[in-house]
Amino acid sequence: MLARDAQRGGATVIRDLTSGAQALGDAEHDHLAEDLDAIRLEREERAGLKRVSGLSTELEDVTEVEYRQLRLENAVLIGVYTGYGKDGLEDAENSLRELAALAETAGANVLEGLLQRRANPDPATYLGKGKAQELAELVQAVGADTVVADTELAPSQRRALEDVVKVKVIDRTAVILDIFSQHAKSREGKAQVELAQLEYLLPRLRGWGESMSRQAGGQVGSAGAGMGSRGPGETKIELDRRRIHTRMAKLRKQIQQMTPAREAKRANRKRGEVPSVAIAGYTNAGKSSLLNRLTGTQELVQNQLFATLDTAIRHAETSDGRSFTYADTVGFVRNLPHQLVEAFRSTFEEVGEADVILHVVDGSHPDPAAQLRTVREVIAEVEAQDIPELVVFNKADLLDDSQRLVLHGLVPDAVFASARTGEGIEELRARIDAAIPIPDREVDVVVPYDRGSLVAELHERNRVLSTEYVEDGTRVRAFVTAEMLAKLAPFMS
Repeated sequence: MLARDAQRGGATVIRDLTSGAQALGDAEHDHLAEDLDAIRLEREERAGLKRVSGLSTELEDVTEVEYRQLRLENAVLIGVYTGYGKDGLEDAENSLRELAALAETAGANVLEGLLQRRANPDPATYLGKGKAQELAELVQAVGADTVVADTELAPSQRRALEDVVKVKVIDRTAVILDIFSQHAKSREGKAQVELAQLEYLLPRLRGWGESMSRQAGGQVGSAGAGMGSRGPGETKIELDRRRIHTRMAKLRKQIQQMTPAREAKRANRKRGEVPSVAIAGYTNAGKSSLLNRLTGTQELVQNQLFATLDTAIRHAETSDGRSFTYADTVGFVRNLPHQLVEAFRSTFEEVGEADVILHVVDGSHPDPAAQLRTVREVIAEVEAQDIPELVVFNKADLLDDSQRLVLHGLVPDAVFASARTGEGIEELRARIDAAIPIPDREVDVVVPYDRGSLVAELHERNRVLSTEYVEDGTRVRAFVTAEMLAKLAPFMS
């Protein structure tokens, strides 16, 4: 039995579960023994399940009665990684820790986390026959009732693994969809989540025994239904598929009907030349908390993943009085299910239509570079990569000097801020003001006193340099937008 402990940051302990061949002890074969040891270690690393500790969220210090009342699903997490060396293992551990946070948010207690290194996931049982049996023994030992895989499982893999471990098996996509269904609040958000769930469910329908068929035929004794019941019929699974297709068509129609209202609101903001700042970032990076700090509003803030699913639009002003809007969007996550990218395209459209993207990164996260990369991949999917981006490392109050130095190397011009303490908020506001497009057409115009609304609009949406009250009206020098220039044209000499 080979035991190997590696502690990084006081959190992660990995133990190799497999046993190896006995090392040769004969002194005259020392060189050969070393070669065999190297081969053995490579085989063990490739074939072994590695337990990730520190993931357990099991309830403690409660009585048995209270435990039965509060008991949630007990989950064991599994993952397969193909990377070599320390970096590959660390990336797999971070991904599994993120899955643990997802499972917690969905309402589960995480008991264990297992990783296996292999070239490719087994096409039958994901882990392979032997390791699947080891997993079944662990599940029985710890009393788990759910196994969660860190990648999306094929329907056949899920069924085969369930047959071995004898408990429910789900994957990362199912967990994310479950969280979304719990948190969606608006009518559109709920419809989008249901559509994504049905798209995920459709190829995974499964029936057992007689419930698979509602067809009748043959003799009375064999069919049990007799005359009048024979015909082509429809299996239950076919009936379920037809109902799902019908429901999906209805949901798509509903979502399509909601599109004009959303586009009209966005067009009104564009028509009024109100710039937009889209707050994008990884889930639980602190986007809503930062929005509250910047605007003084009270958006929902929770220390869990995907607390925000419906886009929130908030008005704000620059230091020189120009109006703009913040759009708080749904958080991103690695391996975001493609069904959700499509279903929540309306949310991501706010990013694609923005004038500035405020990219919020959790500076205290173990792998901020992966967060940056994931969010930028999604931004590219909505073709928003050409929009100016301002990166802010949030939770700066949790960072030491060495961590700041590493983050500065990732994004040299980023802002360090803390939504909790207020550190860096004023600098962030100044950077946002500088990034928002400035009206660039200079005018010197006298607006009649009976058109005071134009003067008010000049102050609200443009950059006013000076005002003076003269006999014919209000004389204004300002930089204005093209739309405002057209409105002022009748009064310009």
